[in-house]
Amino acid sequence: MYFKSLTLQNFRNYDSLVADFHPNVNIVTGENAQGKTNLIEALYFMSLGKSFRTFRDSELIGFQKDFCRLKSVFVKDGDEQTLDFTISGEAKEARLNGVKLTKNSDLLEQVYTVIFSPEDLKIVKDEPEKRRRFIDRELCMMDPIYYRALSRYKKALLQRNNLLRENRPDKGLVSVWNEALANEGAKIIRRRASFIERLNTVSSGLHDSITQGKEKLKLTYESDCERADDQEALFFEILERNYEHDLFRRTTTKGPHRDDIGIEIDGTDARRYGSQGQQRTAALSLKLAEINLIREETGEDAVLLLDDVLSELDPNRQAFLLKTLSSVQLFITAAERSASLLEKIPAYRLFIIENGTIREMFDVE
Repeated sequence: MYFKSLTLQNFRNYDSLVADFHPNVNIVTGENAQGKTNLIEALYFMSLGKSFRTFRDSELIGFQKDFCRLKSVFVKDGDEQTLDFTISGEAKEARLNGVKLTKNSDLLEQVYTVIFSPEDLKIVKDEPEKRRRFIDRELCMMDPIYYRALSRYKKALLQRNNLLRENRPDKGLVSVWNEALANEGAKIIRRRASFIERLNTVSSGLHDSITQGKEKLKLTYESDCERADDQEALFFEILERNYEHDLFRRTTTKGPHRDDIGIEIDGTDARRYGSQGQQRTAALSLKLAEINLIREETGEDAVLLLDDVLSELDPNRQAFLLKTLSSVQLFITAAERSASLLEKIPAYRLFIIENGTIREMFDVE
């Protein structure tokens, strides 16, 4: 699949934008704070109805505006389709080919995007929350069951934590939420374990190619319940057993919301002891593996959004990235046009963004 066009109204610093895209490579340049990442954010929004930069939809509305609209035309299986969003305050409406979608999960399996930013290069060394977000973002896009389970889990977790903060919580009511957490948590754990097993296979092969076989990458799922025969029963038992400890801490200390991905290079924990180069290569392998897994799962090529990330990679990794992704649509943002980068790309459309407008646009063949 690929994006054919994007129309924005009152979105971030774009009062009005209409852009037609190249089916392969689109390069978005301009000085800082002109709107390059905002354009990438709008494209990402099409896949999940959520931003990768904020949890509040209202922040997407332009300054002193009451609403914003986003519309994309994308091509999938040879057919053109449209996806529209209108955001007003905290209210949001989505339409696919003119038909209103009643819930966010209806968006899944329509548009696939993978975002890769300088922050993603730090996914290996950063805190576990970043790695959980990485798993959740991709699984939510590919697996509606996971999306619903994660949504219900978060609601149950909020209720249990609210009870734990009370002076004298009803232990019986806590157990009710323990059951809900165990039920949804088991679904999350099983799907994460399967995903990371597949991610390990694909990313280790990519990592082997990038390092020319000099280093071996291994991913594992770190969970209290992953290896249990019955994750639901074990997780419920853990929640019940940890009640007094959680009551003292006033929060739920065990569960999928605390899980992590183990990342080893040649048997050493790359999260703690890997060099910056090793950590970046591992992160690159993870992001490229996402593209492959989406293709395997859905039969579709995801659109890759490279937000100011190529400048963070050395020329060899840049070349490997562009060569590996020659079959997918790319959006590349950069503050400056690099001659050494552009010569690696045979054909592209260049956009020059200035203060929320396209000042210039032309094709290079």
